Amino acid sequence: MPKSVFLGEFEQLVLLTLLRLGDEAYALPALTELSRIAGRPVSRGALYRTLDRLSEKDFVRWVVEEKVAGRGGHPRRRFTVRPSGVAALKASRNALLDLWTGVEEVLE
Repeated sequence: MPKSVFLGEFEQLVLLTLLRLGDEAYALPALTELSRIAGRPVSRGALYRTLDRLSEKDFVRWVVEEKVAGRGGHPRRRFTVRPSGVAALKASRNALLDLWTGVEEVLE
């Protein structure tokens, strides 16, 4: 992964949520989980914009599944985090951990 790739806070939250949801990583469960974890409402538009951006970066891919009866026959997209997305999360985590080193006493 190129070193110039950085993840924003919300991008990290979305990737982590998708990983947590696994095979149930659809938009509505992701929206619900993100709102719960973030402790604030998350708009559907913000989620889809971020998913599109992560897809453009090749961190997320999605597949359209068959039409679902409970959705009025509309298909739904299932999202998966690609290995490059996992690598980006690891790089972000490591950078944050490095930055936290030495400031613990200030924050206590």
